[in-house]
Amino acid sequence: MADPAMSVSPYWELTFDADGDVDQGERDRLLHEVRQRGVGDLIVFSHGWNSQRAGATRLYSRFFAPIPHLAQKAKIGYVGVIWPSMEFPDQPIPNFPRTAVAVAEPVTPPALDGDTRHALLDTFPGKATVIDQIARMLDQRPSQDAELEEFGRLVRTLVEVVPPGPQALFGADTLAEGVPQSEPRMLAVGCTAEVCDEFAQALAHLTAPQSPGPVTELALPDPWKGARELLRQAAYYAMKRRAGTVGERGLGPVVGQLAAVAPEVRVHLVGHSFGGRLVSFALRGLPEGVRSVKSVTLLQGAFSHYAFAARLPDDPRTGGVLQGQQNRVDGPLVCCYSHFDSALATIYPLASRMADDDRSFSPFDIGRVLGARWGAMGHDGVQAVPGTRSLSLADALNSPLPTSGCVNVDACAVVCHGDPPTGAHSDIVHPELARVVLAAGRIVRPAAAPASPV
Repeated sequence: MADPAMSVSPYWELTFDADGDVDQGERDRLLHEVRQRGVGDLIVFSHGWNSQRAGATRLYSRFFAPIPHLAQKAKIGYVGVIWPSMEFPDQPIPNFPRTAVAVAEPVTPPALDGDTRHALLDTFPGKATVIDQIARMLDQRPSQDAELEEFGRLVRTLVEVVPPGPQALFGADTLAEGVPQSEPRMLAVGCTAEVCDEFAQALAHLTAPQSPGPVTELALPDPWKGARELLRQAAYYAMKRRAGTVGERGLGPVVGQLAAVAPEVRVHLVGHSFGGRLVSFALRGLPEGVRSVKSVTLLQGAFSHYAFAARLPDDPRTGGVLQGQQNRVDGPLVCCYSHFDSALATIYPLASRMADDDRSFSPFDIGRVLGARWGAMGHDGVQAVPGTRSLSLADALNSPLPTSGCVNVDACAVVCHGDPPTGAHSDIVHPELARVVLAAGRIVRPAAAPASPV
């Protein structure tokens, strides 16, 4: 039965918990029905940050909507992955206007509004006391550095993984001589005040960019504005761990089970933001010999641009945590990126620095940072993987894509709308990107797709 909230059919959902365990009823329904419905190509999409199922389903419905028209002869099925991540409600998402509610705003609104508190409680169950303490400190903004360090301790408590849960194994994007990287510096003990200062400066730069030339005077922003960003980024780091866990322990095995019961079905993995990390880790979770994944498309991927590299350019002892996994795809791994994504251009590198790194940099020198090890897939594409092709969006839509290996597609022609601090990070609902998915999977040849200005 078609879901009235979904624009396409047949559509299934796969729900996973934070440790990668799948809803068995949903999984069994997919495995049972996919052959009955005559599906030839199955597009599996994972959201990034979303606080509720309804938001993820709405994203899938909007993104999938043009595909039946673009691929009229293909027998396509659709899967929406649902996993426990969080969207901060104050984060504007292009093409998804929020419902306006006429309420009287307090003179000084709380640092954590009700929607944000509820989202945190849903994402981190059992941590209500910690969340209340965090909210109180954000409202009071005590002036001592010691209070900022206490705030940092509360944030670490909120996002910590309790052993022996599997999530602690999935936070790394790189491996130094086979050993996972340390926790990011923002979660290190004793660094909270400095990290909050840097976040505050970066946010100030994003909202009021400085004119070129030397800076004669710089007023330091309130570090408590950076403290709120620390909370946001720590929550996103927890989701990053979950994305790897759900991909390898959850989605990868399900794709393997699907290959066992319906080997003729061609699977195409699509992920936005941390969902890109999830579908990439699913490759590592595929059973040996499974070749049913025919394409992977990453939309503004929020993980290291070196994740697939055998070694980092500035450190030959260190490689990506997913090195070689692109070879598990019987087709291309396509990475769509945009320099308008300020979430990945500025905040992501700040949040991703290693705990043992003591170098500091100004937010006005972000270009240098992006050339270092902390850049993200969604900002400048796959890096340090030999043979990677780089294309404009127009070229990707009007010429056949490579049939294997990594392919970078500069999508800034359409992924360009959004306000600070995240910019165009969530500006992905475009028919051009749906066409990239179809081209990557060789579902529709470029000549069969209608012309679209880019």
